[in-house]
This record gives sequence, structure tokens and C-alpha cells, in this order.
Amino acid sequence: MKKNDWKLIVFFLIVAGVFFFWNEMRGKEGREAVIYVDGMEYQRVSLWKEQEILVGTGNVVVTGQGSAHMEAADCPDQICVHHRPVSKSGESIVCLPNRVVVEIQGEDCEVDVTAY
Repeated sequence: MKKNDWKLIVFFLIVAGVFFFWNEMRGKEGREAVIYVDGMEYQRVSLWKEQEILVGTGNVVVTGQGSAHMEAADCPDQICVHHRPVSKSGESIVCLPNRVVVEIQGEDCEVDVTAY
């Protein structure tokens, strides 16, 4: 490969990287975690606001840096605590024994390829 070929490859990689990160960051500020208890909305929190929320008697939801996770729960199986942090619209964490749901709502930036 010639020197100009490498320059062209690096150029396209930089353009693709810039587009990827711009697309990832766009629209994240509007997302929020909605916490439900027994099917009723308990609280709405911005994913960018760093805080710990005590839900009921034993669940602790932590938000910040664009994601939310279940820090602690008093349920026996601890599945919700071991769930990875959620950050995209439609993702959720569910604690069935305590009937607590943490759902991410807001707009994700997605390209609709069927429109073209």
C-alpha cells in the first residue's frame, strides 16, 4: 500500500469515529430513569444527576454519568443488584419480589433506514 492509501484510511477512520461519538452523545441529556413501585410511578430522575434513591424499605437505585443501576435490595435472589447498569431508552431493571421497576425513558438517536 502506498502512503496516500494509508492517509485515506486514517481519514475515514477519524470521520467514522467522530460520527460515532457524536451520535452516541446526542440526545442522552434528555433521558431519565423512571422508578415504579407496584406499577405506580414513584419518581423520575435524570440519568446525569448523581444520587442514591431509597425505594421502599430495601431497594437503592443509583443514577449518574448517564446510567442507572440497583445498588442494593433486600430480596433473596439479588438478580436486580447483579444486573448491569441501564442507559438506553426501553431498558429496565426489575426486582420482582419487591415489585420495583427502573425503566429508562427518553429519546435515543436512531437512524431509520426504511425511510430512504
